[in-house]
Amino acid sequence: QVQLVESGGGSAQAGGSLRLSCTASGDTDSSACMAWFRQAPGKEREGVAVIYIGPDSTYYASSVKGRFTISQDNAKNAVYLQMNSLKPEDTSMYYCAGATKCLWGRLRTDDYNSWGQGTQVTVSS
Repeated sequence: QVQLVESGGGSAQAGGSLRLSCTASGDTDSSACMAWFRQAPGKEREGVAVIYIGPDSTYYASSVKGRFTISQDNAKNAVYLQMNSLKPEDTSMYYCAGATKCLWGRLRTDDYNSWGQGTQVTVSS
């Protein structure tokens, strides 16, 4: 079992930046990929970005590609999401998630078995 804790959410102006952090504890070696999802009120949870731990490769949703960057620090058991050029539509609760089996280029909530509590990101225009 992996425990995930997010931090770094907050408020930003459109065009600004925020950096989210996700720290893992427990059976961290079991995660083959780590991802960020987000969910706005009244909407389904959607995948934002995923990093494949071994290859250190990444995949992004089209809505954030070129603006967001996911990265990892294995020594700290941490995953980060650098969010630049923020837009009001990026306003959501952001969740960190881990999966033991991962398929390339897929961001589906069903694939992930470990979830954090979420951190709120609010972007004003």
